Amino acid sequence: MTNIFSESDYLKRNVEKDANGQPGYSPMDPPDAYKPPGIEPVAYELLDPVLRHLYDEHKFILAGLDDLEKALLEIRKEGINKSLNKKLADFFKFLDEFIVLHHLKEERILFPLLHDRLLDAGEHAPGSIPETAVDMLENDHIKTMQLVTLMFSLMGLSSRLTDLSSRAILIDTAIEQGNSLIELLRLHIFRENNVVFALAHKYFTNEDFQEQKDQLKKYFSIAL
Repeated sequence: MTNIFSESDYLKRNVEKDANGQPGYSPMDPPDAYKPPGIEPVAYELLDPVLRHLYDEHKFILAGLDDLEKALLEIRKEGINKSLNKKLADFFKFLDEFIVLHHLKEERILFPLLHDRLLDAGEHAPGSIPETAVDMLENDHIKTMQLVTLMFSLMGLSSRLTDLSSRAILIDTAIEQGNSLIELLRLHIFRENNVVFALAHKYFTNEDFQEQKDQLKKYFSIAL
């Protein structure tokens, strides 16, 4: 019988195609999510105050994610106790009072205009309803709340179980959802800091940024 892999290894062979000088990627060797091709980040000092405000808030969010990661690691080692339960409660409060508000600022002020500018510049995916980077970011916001809800629900349910093995399984599943949340938000923030803010810097005019400053003051009582 002829071996179909004798002349061509479909997993390893290099496909010859015209990539217009751009690097080619394979599902077996995807690009690093933290090394986006073709986009140069803009130095913090060169960003408009609106973007610097969002950038600064990202630092607080990343610090909160570090605290959550440490708490989840301790829970995995020691189980739930009063001290660790308080750390989880502190994070949920931080998310409700700070992260949700931060996302609202982006969705109300930054995203709509950026979406329009990217469409005008032709930087969008093909299709009957063209999508831009903004669609992915908005999906991240939705996934964030889904993961938080699932993690919170599982942790709460585990505290009501008397069977220790069942409780351990629920806690472990909740921890996995928490780790997924942490990685999602870290990558989300990286993309905003290094790609999205660079696109806004490129396509927004001074008048655009002034309008956003006015909106921040009007909707969130923040004067820049």
